[in-house]
Amino acid sequence: MFTDTHCHIYKEYYENIEEILEHAKENKINRMINNGCDTASNKEVLHLIEIYPNMYGAIGIHPEKVDSYQKEDINFIKENLVNNKIIAIGEIGLDYHYTKENKEEQKKLLEDQLLLAQEYNIPVIIHSREATEDTINTLKKYKIKGIIHSFSGSLETAHIYIKMGFLLGINGVITFKNSKLKEVIKEIPLENIVLETDSPYLTPEPFRGTRNEPARVLEIAKFISELKDISLNDLARITNDNIKRIFDI
Repeated sequence: MFTDTHCHIYKEYYENIEEILEHAKENKINRMINNGCDTASNKEVLHLIEIYPNMYGAIGIHPEKVDSYQKEDINFIKENLVNNKIIAIGEIGLDYHYTKENKEEQKKLLEDQLLLAQEYNIPVIIHSREATEDTINTLKKYKIKGIIHSFSGSLETAHIYIKMGFLLGINGVITFKNSKLKEVIKEIPLENIVLETDSPYLTPEPFRGTRNEPARVLEIAKFISELKDISLNDLARITNDNIKRIFDI
């Protein structure tokens, strides 16, 4: 059985969450980590993890929310880290894709949350888009561990993150025809990756163009098992062992 280490299971995207979770189970996905990105979604994550035993949560403020978040939103995260089903601070990070004008504000938001992670000894789930250098330099300031979500960088960048103690989150991007990620993953031991969907985004082939869901981890696993010439059972065992090294799950 596999774990989806990064999804966004909100009512905004899914009318019937129980149906989504059942479909995941039918496709050998028995656990998932539901990621918040602002206070509204963090509250929904907290609610859902109490309902569903196989769902764990990460709460955080996404860099795209940097212009609208309040100090109270950081306090809310801090107050809820005592929940034993909240296993990470995430999704947090840096994103310079749409604008670089608020870079300093993004770094401040990220560092506030990294400081919390260090203080409470809890992992982080990091979003980094067109901000690799700043992400690496910022993470190096703190004694933390976690996952680089939706990793799609170079082999050199992969080695830097791995040396820092981070795992690489691999999702449907690796199945895309023009993705260079497959060449990177060929060179990386499986002990350094975990599987994720980023549902409802980044649907893998052959379902690309439809809404993603945790069940699609199986398609990603099949692709990687062929790429690395390893059985699905062995891939499940290795990636689940990797998860245990990072998360209290």
